[in-house]
Amino acid sequence: MLDAALLHKIKIAKSGHFYRISLNYPERRNAIGPQMTNELLHALADAQASPDVRVVILEGEGKSFCAGGDFQQMTAGGDEAKLEFKGDYADLLLAMVRSEKPIICKIQGHAMGGGLGLAAASTCAIAADDAQLGTPEINVGLFPMMIMAVLARQVPRRALVEMMLTGAKLTAQEAKNLGILNRVEKAADLESATTTLAETLASKSPKTIALGLRAFAQQDDMDLEKALPMLREKLGEVLSTNDAREGLMAFLQKRSPVWTGT
Repeated sequence: MLDAALLHKIKIAKSGHFYRISLNYPERRNAIGPQMTNELLHALADAQASPDVRVVILEGEGKSFCAGGDFQQMTAGGDEAKLEFKGDYADLLLAMVRSEKPIICKIQGHAMGGGLGLAAASTCAIAADDAQLGTPEINVGLFPMMIMAVLARQVPRRALVEMMLTGAKLTAQEAKNLGILNRVEKAADLESATTTLAETLASKSPKTIALGLRAFAQQDDMDLEKALPMLREKLGEVLSTNDAREGLMAFLQKRSPVWTGT
C-alpha cells in the first residue's frame, strides 16, 4: 500500500473492498494544486494495483469537497515534492476517466473549477442538496480548459458554454439536471448514500466491471461503425471469464454468485 507518511495534501484509508481518498487541505477548502494532483495519481494507482479494492470513494475533508485550483501554489511553485512525479492535472483526469475500478465522488459544500473536474471525471458523483458547483475561472481571467473536456461529455453544449463564460454557480439539483451528478441527497444522508452505492458496486463481479469500464472508455471516442465491432469482441471477452460462467450458473440455480474476479 502507498506509504501514507508521504502524503501531505490527501489521506487514504482502505477498509474491505473500499479505498477512500480524502482531499486533506481544509484550511484552503481543499484547493487542488500540483502536489495534491500528484498525490491523487499515486493513490489511484495504488487502488488500481490492490486486488481486494473494488470501489474508490473520493471525498473532501472539512466543509467543502474542493474549492477549485490552488492559485497560491500555482503562482508560488508549490511545496517540496514528497513523491516521485507521476503527472499533472490532465493526467489525473485521464486516469480517472480510464479507471477500471468505479470512483464515487462525494460532494459537500463547494465543487468549483478543478474540483468540479474531479466530479465530472469520476464514475459516479453524489452531492449534498446544499452543495454548489461551477466553473468560476472566468472571474479571475482564466478559463477551465482541461475541465471542459470531461464536462463536455456530460453537459449539453449551450449550457456548458454559458456556465464557463458566466462563472455562475449551480445548485446541486441544477448540476444533476445537467448530468454532472447521479443524485442529490440531504446533507445528513450523504455518507450513507455514498456507502450504499459503494456496497452495491462492490457486490458485482470486479472482473466484469473492469472489462466494462475499459470498453466504455474505449468506445467513447469512436464512431458507431468502429464501436460496435469492438464491443462485440469485448462481449466475447466477458463471456470467457470465470465470473460470467459463475453468474450464469448462479442465476440458473437460483443462488447468489460467488465472484472470484477472474
